Amino acid sequence: LNQRVAKLKGIEKSLIDDLKSALPLMPGIKALCQILKHHQWYLAIASGGFVPFAERVQELINLDEVHANVLEFKDDKLTGKVLGGIVDAEQKAVVLNALQQKLGLEKSQTVAIGDGANDLKMMAHAGLGVAVHGKPKVVEQAQAAICQGSLLQLLYMLAVPLNPSQV
Repeated sequence: LNQRVAKLKGIEKSLIDDLKSALPLMPGIKALCQILKHHQWYLAIASGGFVPFAERVQELINLDEVHANVLEFKDDKLTGKVLGGIVDAEQKAVVLNALQQKLGLEKSQTVAIGDGANDLKMMAHAGLGVAVHGKPKVVEQAQAAICQGSLLQLLYMLAVPLNPSQV
């Protein structure tokens, strides 16, 4: 990650702002989060991406918490450095475990969704690990998978009632 970020040195913060404003969402994610929030779910992201993008997703789908890599800026330009620890596979599992402790949850009360190999440890630490449009290795190792269509399918796996007025 550090090598890739180093190649971004000098990029204007305004370009990052433009990119994050055009960030696409997966089909069904907004409605899924609205319904889960209605049922008092605590929603968080542990992303190997970057804070500006994770915070944009947080705004769009009303997440309670985000964990992502922090880009360093100086004079509104990227320095090519990541500040603090890197959110990798291990850190994603640490985030899930910390949230479980913070919220006083049993493992069986946690769900982790992911698409890449760096999500597998986190998914293994969750009560339910779901591959979402995942790579073959992730689909193979997940307890459940959504391979096509809307993320609203997750509601059926979780036995969360779908009230059409919430979508």
